[in-house]
Parts: sequence; C-alpha cells; structure tokens
Amino acid sequence: MQAAQSPQSAQAVRPAQSARPWSGSVSDGEQPKAPIKIGIATALGAMLWLGPYLGVNAVLLPAKVQIIDPTNKASIIALLSGSAMVFATLANIIIGGMSDLTRSRWGRRTPWLIAGSIGCFVMLLAFNAVTTVPLLVVTWCVYQIFLNALVAPLVAVIADRTAPKHRGLISSIYAFGYVIGQYGGQLLGAQFLGPKIGTGIIVMSVLTLLCGPVAVVIMREQSSLGMEKKRFTWNMFVQHFIFPVKDCRDFYLALFGKMLVNTATTAIMAYQLYILSDYIGLGTSGQQKYVSIISMLLMVTAIVMSIVAGPISDRIHSRKLPVAFAALLVAIGVAMPMVSNAAWTMVVYGAVAGLGMGIFFAVDQALNIEVLPNAENAAKDLGILNLANTGSQLLGPLVAAAIVGATGGSYYGLFPVCAVVSLVGAALIMMIKRVK
Repeated sequence: MQAAQSPQSAQAVRPAQSARPWSGSVSDGEQPKAPIKIGIATALGAMLWLGPYLGVNAVLLPAKVQIIDPTNKASIIALLSGSAMVFATLANIIIGGMSDLTRSRWGRRTPWLIAGSIGCFVMLLAFNAVTTVPLLVVTWCVYQIFLNALVAPLVAVIADRTAPKHRGLISSIYAFGYVIGQYGGQLLGAQFLGPKIGTGIIVMSVLTLLCGPVAVVIMREQSSLGMEKKRFTWNMFVQHFIFPVKDCRDFYLALFGKMLVNTATTAIMAYQLYILSDYIGLGTSGQQKYVSIISMLLMVTAIVMSIVAGPISDRIHSRKLPVAFAALLVAIGVAMPMVSNAAWTMVVYGAVAGLGMGIFFAVDQALNIEVLPNAENAAKDLGILNLANTGSQLLGPLVAAAIVGATGGSYYGLFPVCAVVSLVGAALIMMIKRVK
C-alpha cells in the first residue's frame, strides 16, 4: 500500500504540478486586472526611441547635412531616407522573427531591447562624428538596424503580456508615450540647432540608451526557456521570416488601411510650410506663428484623445469603429483648407486631424494585435505592420509632390486627394472581419 502524503509534501508538489511554461500570451481569465506596468513600460520605451529618432531625423540630420554639403542637401536627404527605409524594412522582419524565437532566462524581448539601446547609442555617436556623405549613409543605416531591435520587440510586449479585454487601455497608455515622442522629439531637437547640433545628437543618443533598460526594469519579462524551441526548417523560416501568407486577409487590410491614413496626414505635414506661404499667402512671421499653433493643436488634441480613446474602445468592445471614425476625422481635417485659403482653415485642420490621430494612435495598436495571423510571430508581424508608419513617411511627400506638380504648382488639389486617401483607409479597416 502506498503511503499517504503529508500535507507539507502535498503542498510542495502542487506548485510544480500547476506551473506551466510561458506560452507567449495571456487570456482574459488569467488577467482580471489591467497590466498597467506593461503600459507604462511600453509608453516610456516608445517615447525614448521615437523622440530621439525624430529629433535627429527631422531636425538635426538635415542641419548636419546642410553643413557638410549645402549644395546637394536635398539629394543627400533623399539618399539617406531611401537607404534607411530599406534597412528598416529588413530589420523589422528579421529582428522581429529572431525575437519571437529567442529563448533565454530574460525572456524573448529583453535581450533585444538592451542590445538595441546600446547599438543605437554607439551608432548615433558614430553618426555625430563622421563628416563625409558615404559614412553618413553607412552609420545611419546601421543605426536603423539597432533602432528596429527596439521597435518590433517593444510593441510585441503588448501582445505577449496583455489580455484582449485590456488591450485598448494598454494601447492608449502606449499611445500617450508615442505621441509625446513624436511631437516632443522634434521640439527638443530644435533647441540644438546652430552650433550645438553635435551636442543635440549626443543628448538623443543618451536618451535612446535609456529606452531598453527603463522598459525591461518596469515590465520584468519572465523566462522563455520553457517555451517550445523551433528547429530550423523551411516551414519555420517561412513562418518567422517571411510576410504572412496564410489567414492574413485582415492583417493586410489593417496594414494598408493604416498606411493610407498616415499618408494623408504626412502629405499635409510635409508641405505645411509651403501651404502657409504659397496657398494661404503668409509671410515669414505668419508662417512661424501658424506652424507653432498647428503643431501645438496637433500635439495637445492627440495627447488628450490618446488617453481616453483606448478605455472607450474596451468599454464598447470595438476596435474597428473607433479607428474608422479616427480616419474620418483625419479626412475632414485635411479637407478643411478646401473651404478657403484663409489661415483659420489650417488651424481647424490641426484641431480636427489631431483629434483623429489621437484616437487612431490609441486604438490602432490594439487592432493590429488582434489581426495577427499567429501570436507566436507577434514581433515579426507587428514589425511588418510598422511599415505603415515608415512607408507613409516616404509616400506622403511623394503623393504631395505628384499632386502639386500635376496641377501646375497649385496646392488646392492636395486637400481633397488626401481626404479621399484617408477615407479609403477607413473603408479598408471596416472590411476587417476578425475584429469587431
């Protein structure tokens, strides 16, 4: 007859029996309370990579190029942008896939976040030191690789550690940091124009160095050693390093819908100064005044809506409707200058489009997570979805240039076209079936 276990030995066995390896996702039942720490970690992480990146890319990089070769600055910026786009695309997919496959005592995302922070720090210092165009291109492209070691794994943390019922709230917190980084980074970068460009790039490198450590300390990722290890096979390669090919209709609708909405806003933002001068007819002082007003409206409205939109999305149990409504607001905002070439129309654009983008930033990330074809590939697929952001940065100015060129230098046609582009993006998002 087998001896009965003592209460002490039974209690010792229970934890081992109930313990299970980390699966890479959390259900609603397993997470009754919202993981606020995950939201804070990803928000601070987003602010600390996006702010420095835009501070350099939009402000300090053009200023540095102008010093090195003022005659060819436009073509050099185009070369840097195009090269960076290629490297960012490849890095998003490859590093995202490798992050999904990482098995370590520190988890799947932590090693990449730390490596990305250190790599960005080193490459921005190198970028700051170089003084020739070829070395500018090389250091900037290598920086893109390390930057995407932050971007793809960081967003994947939300998919890994947040139950579906909390994703709107956590995406909203993430969006708060994202919006501050997007607008605040350029504002910070502008403070270092002139003889302090080098100091500004060093400051941005230090801020990026903080990104990974700050995020990982707050989120405390658990070990991934217990997760299934994948053997290298053709099917594994296709699953983790190639664009999705199965059960991915909604995934691509979200990708292209997001890209179109972002393209509509970046087209107007890229030509904002020229719209104020050539279409509205403002002088230098008027341009400075209204750029400040519009930028402040875009930032404030986006921040406010990024806070409230996510929880509302959770409460109404819908992702598509808020995102599509946000795209509609963007369409109305970018169409406003059609009404008149008076300066107030651009102010209304800033307010209405800012509201739309705030809602969009807050809820779109939750929508992206819920259209993923396979949760095991979260970092890789979310990295691909991030191409909607990087792609729109390239497409927006190209669309604007094509419209202005086709209409003989008139900016009027830009507004209805951008409105239609945003509405098409909304239509694509509403065609998604998997998400309510």
